[in-house]
Amino acid sequence: MLFKIAWKNMKKSVKDYAIYFFTIVIGVAVFYIFNSLESQTVMMNVSVDTREIIKLMVNIMSGLSVFVSFVLAFLVIYANRFLMKRRNREFGIYLTLGMGKHKVSWLLVMETMVVGTFSLVTGLALGIFASQFMSAFVANMFDADMTKYRFIFSKGACIKTILCFAIIYGVVILFNTINISRCKLIHLIYAGRKSEKLLTKNPWICTIVFLIAAGALGYCYYKVGFRRVDISLRGMNGILITGVVSTFLIFWSVSGLLLRIMMSVKNLYYKGLNSFVLRQLSSKVNTTVFSMTVICLMLFVTICILISAFAIKNTMSENLQKMAPADIEFKAKMNLHLFADSDEKHTKKQIEKSYLDIKQRYQKKGIDLQDYLKEFCQVSVYQSPGVKFSDFCGDMLKEVKKQYPYMITDNREDIVRISDYNRLMKLYGKKQYSLEDDEYMMVANFDGILPVRNEVLRQGDKLNIFGRSLKPKYKKCQEGFLDISSQKLNTGFIVVPDDVPKDKWIARDCLFGNYGTVTRQEARSLEKKIRSLPLKDSCIFASKQELADASLGLSVMVTFIGLYLGIVFLLAGAAILALKELTESADNVERYRMLRKLGVEDHMLNGALFRQIFIFFLCPLILAVIHSYFGMRFAVDVLSYMADKNQLWISTLFAAGIIAVIYGGYLIITYLSSKAIISE
Repeated sequence: MLFKIAWKNMKKSVKDYAIYFFTIVIGVAVFYIFNSLESQTVMMNVSVDTREIIKLMVNIMSGLSVFVSFVLAFLVIYANRFLMKRRNREFGIYLTLGMGKHKVSWLLVMETMVVGTFSLVTGLALGIFASQFMSAFVANMFDADMTKYRFIFSKGACIKTILCFAIIYGVVILFNTINISRCKLIHLIYAGRKSEKLLTKNPWICTIVFLIAAGALGYCYYKVGFRRVDISLRGMNGILITGVVSTFLIFWSVSGLLLRIMMSVKNLYYKGLNSFVLRQLSSKVNTTVFSMTVICLMLFVTICILISAFAIKNTMSENLQKMAPADIEFKAKMNLHLFADSDEKHTKKQIEKSYLDIKQRYQKKGIDLQDYLKEFCQVSVYQSPGVKFSDFCGDMLKEVKKQYPYMITDNREDIVRISDYNRLMKLYGKKQYSLEDDEYMMVANFDGILPVRNEVLRQGDKLNIFGRSLKPKYKKCQEGFLDISSQKLNTGFIVVPDDVPKDKWIARDCLFGNYGTVTRQEARSLEKKIRSLPLKDSCIFASKQELADASLGLSVMVTFIGLYLGIVFLLAGAAILALKELTESADNVERYRMLRKLGVEDHMLNGALFRQIFIFFLCPLILAVIHSYFGMRFAVDVLSYMADKNQLWISTLFAAGIIAVIYGGYLIITYLSSKAIISE
């Protein structure tokens, strides 16, 4: 009998609260998809390095799943609280008819098991289906061979998903049992007639709290947006705590001021059903201050994660094309007796070898690098004992140290001849330069150092290089680099006329080359042969293909982590708002019925309902967007190694699209469901 009642209740719940089941089903599907990545990538034919990156990504995703499971548990328990509240009168009738509280608890246990089984089966079926497309997506990102593709079912991901949601529903059962045991019959019977108590707050106190909270948030925005270099780890923790508390106080104070402010604007307040809408809205915000705070912070994290993830991915893909124009690079230290650090010990044989450049070292072993390279360019990098970063800064050194206290200033500056630099730029297909006998130029592309370099160059002070006094040709750094990479990491080197450097001060020899027209697989095979050549202990080797594999692996990892966390947080926030609104609509059916009796037409009621829901969804989103703007200003500096500022707008559009689809979709579904609830 209990099971029959539970089954009927479940069918009724699916009809009335479809958005709840939809959210849980999507949550199960997302959890399965991202935990089945290991099975999806097993069949891919990829390189050993890429395989290691995939293993690392799988391990990170497994760790994140623990955190995600707590988020989903919070969502399920919080949503269940609203559904329980909606059914108070039903439980009161059960008790009135003589059913004991333990039987009502068992009824809820059965319903929860039925709902849990339905959600798990449906969600897993959707996840298994969608994971097949995820396999193709992953393979495309890793440029993997999918000739061995087959239908994939991840047993491990399935077990992990079932276990996670079984624990969550176990907690829900415990929560429901405790809730029923504490209920009183009279409260259950009259729950539908009991209006939610509207707490009135002193407007002066609300105003003072709002100004304090706004001032505290403004201070946090200023620190993270404009004074980032002054923030320590402890200071960052203080800013985060201040931001969270201020967000709560903003919603607490606004909930007390909203209605009073609107009532003072009489033309707006008494227009149409605005008075009804504003009172309803004020009541909702007033009773969901904590929920609105949590949702706002989740949306803030979601926006920042999605923008950062897409920015890193797009930047790394773009940088690889720009920053690695050569196929391979060799580097070797020269003249160790001049440039060895005090703690470095070198043998006589190593010092003698350091007198030879890269070509000479390989020729001594009977190897001609031209057999492997179609074209190449050799560049000597010099260092002068009298040209350090502190010498470059000159009179501005104290100001630089004050502004950047952790910057190392006693490292030697790299120096390159203009002819070597132009030959390399010709190989790279980039801009070439010319210098007069008394000029030098600074070449850099690392965003973190450019403001310092440019400020010094604007002063126009001369620099003594190898006994020659040179003035800067340009008042700012020229965009450029020597070493191939996937990021903008060149902190700066000096380009001088050919007759300035002295040959004995060569610190590094670099050789850059291209294979010619080869496929990726052929490039990997060629690099494997080069790695097997002698001198790998004295010549550092880097290749465009290796950089591509590492860059691709990191960008894929960041993208998946961003999507995983972003989607889960977005689902949780939107679902909580939707469930709260649906519950409110169900509780307010009598109010809408009364308005109909007073002659209010349906289109006016629907318009009032939509305005309520739209503003209710918009409140946490607006503050989250403001938080995100200043948060991303801080993140730009933190991610300067991997994310380009120019990519932020593109990434913001991608993130906005995802938020619009999911968050906006929930808003529309909530409106349609609420409209159906209040309709006669």
